[in-house]
Amino acid sequence: MRRFDFQRLERSKARLDEVVLDPGQWIPLMEDICSAAATSGAGLLQSDVRTSDVPVTPSTKEAFQGYFAANLHVEDVRAVRGVPLLLSGRKVLRDQDIFSSERDMLKTPLYRHLGQLGFQWWSAISFWAGPAMWALALQRKRGEGAFEDDDLKAFALLSDALTEAATLSHAVGRQVLLGALSAFDSINEPALSMTGMGRVLEINAAAAEIFDADFRVHNNRLYMRDGKATRALDARLTNSDRELRLRAGSRIGNIIVARRETKRPIVIKLLPVPGAARSPFLGARFILMLTDMEVVRKSEIELLSAIFALTAAEAKVARLIAAGWSPEMIADDLALSRETVRNQIKAVFSKTATHRQNELAALIGHMRNL
Repeated sequence: MRRFDFQRLERSKARLDEVVLDPGQWIPLMEDICSAAATSGAGLLQSDVRTSDVPVTPSTKEAFQGYFAANLHVEDVRAVRGVPLLLSGRKVLRDQDIFSSERDMLKTPLYRHLGQLGFQWWSAISFWAGPAMWALALQRKRGEGAFEDDDLKAFALLSDALTEAATLSHAVGRQVLLGALSAFDSINEPALSMTGMGRVLEINAAAAEIFDADFRVHNNRLYMRDGKATRALDARLTNSDRELRLRAGSRIGNIIVARRETKRPIVIKLLPVPGAARSPFLGARFILMLTDMEVVRKSEIELLSAIFALTAAEAKVARLIAAGWSPEMIADDLALSRETVRNQIKAVFSKTATHRQNELAALIGHMRNL
């Protein structure tokens, strides 16, 4: 059995400030805590709404994946029995607090699942992130032994520090997220933020203006009449390598066209949220930039033509390229040949002295402030 390192646990506690501005540090920090506490792994779980998009250490990743895949999180016996104890004022729990015997514990579906992977003993350190109670769930393997009284006393000292860090992380993340949406508002770009589970967190004023019966937010979910677009968005959110693809700057894979019954479509472009907004207690994972093709203003087309000597057709193509449309999408929408569209795009880049979509988008963004 490994020895509990109380001094190392104190050093881990001192690192909690790091996770406020860099949520990516939660996993290394949890690994440090586990190493100090002679524990194989850990994860963060909310007391009432448990979702799979939370930080877990690599050693427990398979256990957590199975936990959610088998729906063990829905009626987690540790939450059912333990949360009332935590709400009553307890800061730390262990198996012995919620089971009358080891035999009683091991016959539950959750512990049978964990036992298949060699895990057995559990402890939870409660803390708060704003109005929500969370737990740092620590998991030991059979040979590491059950958590003892001295272990729990040391864990209790982490509870308040975790609450402070989580509350700050939630507040900082929300401010960063609101700032990002406000920046889109300043250039009249509709945008909203979304969790990895598809819950809408915030929308900016420009987004609220384009909602209609075919495309809107209802009960904190994005409703689209276009079923194909809904399935495409769900696939982006659930794809295991989605964030790697987003960070790699893929354009085609991050664009969804939501068609409407009587209006031109809305184009959705998925962007990753800024780093500090990725607090696990906020849940934000994506910013959806929305382009309503019904609202391509004639004045903007005229302004593009006047400033850059574009033809009306080239100006329209320039606006679509800046919005993230591919040449194929433009050709289909404008009923033009792909060769014609490619030639128009070449003319647009030449006349505007730009070379890539993001350069053209930035140029048009500045133009709107004229």
